[in-house]
Amino acid sequence: MTAGSRGDAAPYTGLGHGLARGGHEVTVVTHARFEPLVTAAGLGFHPLPVDPRAELESARGRALHRSATGIGKLARLVGMTRSLVGRMADGLVDAAGTADVLLLSSSLGPLGHAVAEGHGLPSMGVYLQPLAATREFAPSVIGTRSLGAVGNRLAGHAVDAAVEQIFADTTRALRARFGLAPLGPRAARRARERRGWQIHHGFSPLVVPRPRDWRPGLDVAGYWWPYDRDPRLPDGLRDFLDAGPPPVFFGLGSATVPDAGRLGAEVVRALRAAGLRGVVQRGWAGLSATGDDMFTVDEIPHPVLFPRTAAVVHHAGAGTTAAALRAGVPTVPVPVQFDGAFWAQRLVALGVAPAAVPLRGLTADALGAAVRRAVTDPAHARRAREVAGRLRGEDGVGPVLAAVDRLAGR
Repeated sequence: MTAGSRGDAAPYTGLGHGLARGGHEVTVVTHARFEPLVTAAGLGFHPLPVDPRAELESARGRALHRSATGIGKLARLVGMTRSLVGRMADGLVDAAGTADVLLLSSSLGPLGHAVAEGHGLPSMGVYLQPLAATREFAPSVIGTRSLGAVGNRLAGHAVDAAVEQIFADTTRALRARFGLAPLGPRAARRARERRGWQIHHGFSPLVVPRPRDWRPGLDVAGYWWPYDRDPRLPDGLRDFLDAGPPPVFFGLGSATVPDAGRLGAEVVRALRAAGLRGVVQRGWAGLSATGDDMFTVDEIPHPVLFPRTAAVVHHAGAGTTAAALRAGVPTVPVPVQFDGAFWAQRLVALGVAPAAVPLRGLTADALGAAVRRAVTDPAHARRAREVAGRLRGEDGVGPVLAAVDRLAGR
């Protein structure tokens, strides 16, 4: 069960496919617009009614852009999401009616846990970001640097409490509907902690080592690569790649921006100033680029495009960050919001990126300089190849499969 953007759904196609190979029947419960993504992986699908792109393009979605800080954006997101979760509750309850085990993303964790308890089902978290409070780094979703050991942990608990509030009204109604004892958000979270509710995290310990102060049951499994049966490049894009030196990819995935035309022009100026060709992904932002040295694409399988680029410039979402690391090419993160700054910091610390260029205040000069460093400094390319080689040796699905087998009593 997952909700959010494409990046909140795609990794579960790979995880689900791996669980299916392990002998389980898997259904992915998420927004209707991602049905083709899920069914192409050979998995069952159950729709949720909310359209995340329509919500981001609504007036309240666009208001997220006016929040300058990660904390401000998070506050707006809490208010926006609180009004949407109630519309998804019935879909989650219905889908769970035929299940034996529920696997819950962080975007639906507290709500899904109430559904599992109401149906009497075992459940487990499968998270794409590290959300549990820790002294080692600030909460990943607020996009800030370390606040110190005490500050990091306090901020982590504050974010946990804010997330629980998103679901408070709906979980309260669900518990009453199932005849469960009333339980407020704080008490529900403490109950999960006392029981050691298990959460596997779908990122590499090479990128985010497991914090030493996490409780037992919080584990880092490794990446869950999105499943694509037969990834191919469109003929036009393949011809463009063959016609010249490797281009730089620029994409913001499911992020939206206030002025796509201005941003697209800045990107083109930056790449041309650096003497580089570009592949620009339209994405939910509606970006485009024109000229013989530029190519605009829609959805493209990352594994077949990224390795053919000189560098990948992206919004530093969890999924695209993973795909860029897997490709073994340098990267330039352009964090937009929420966890983007967290992953951007990780890329710089790993040595695969020279610096982050936050979208707010992005200029052609700043982006061009960062991209030029990424493609001309051999240290970044060398480190990118090293990291990709180590990621190939990891198995993120295996620990989850073993845990599901235990929950299912196999």
